[in-house]
Amino acid sequence: MAVATLLQPAPSARSKCRGCGQAIARGELRFGESLPNPFGGGEMTLWFHPLCAAYKRPQPLLDALEQQTDAGVTDEEALRRAALTSLEHPRIPRADGAEKSRSGQAKCRHCQEPIERGIWRIRIVFYEEGRFAPGGYIHLGCRTAYFETDEVLAPVLQFSPALNEAERAELIHACETEPPKPP
Repeated sequence: MAVATLLQPAPSARSKCRGCGQAIARGELRFGESLPNPFGGGEMTLWFHPLCAAYKRPQPLLDALEQQTDAGVTDEEALRRAALTSLEHPRIPRADGAEKSRSGQAKCRHCQEPIERGIWRIRIVFYEEGRFAPGGYIHLGCRTAYFETDEVLAPVLQFSPALNEAERAELIHACETEPPKPP
């Protein structure tokens, strides 16, 4: 069964973005990806904010942009850049936001060292069969080596909607001041 993609305004505010977990407002442009339903017959549609799709599902979004030239996308060039960056660096779609470590028990998926309590860490997810499954964490300092690029701050901030402005500023400052660990 072929995967269908589309860009359309949301007819209601009931759909939720599979990338960031936030509601998609009525009338807001959304990206949909129809997949076979693993729990029964028919199809299911996964909805995303276009920018979330650019980071998490880059190729299907690019396909939708090519197919639907009349979708009314306002930031099409920015979406294309984000999607192409995600395609060029295949680990970027795994980024699922940042948070401060609640304990010192988690180990970094890159360096295998414990992540100390109270320091910033990046959540990792894996896309499998239409779902994003938790995949652990990485140190903020391991971001460049793990993602194989320095361009991870924008997706990390995109998938951290629960952070307030002070926490966002602190995370940005930590990214700017904490040197990346060697690969």
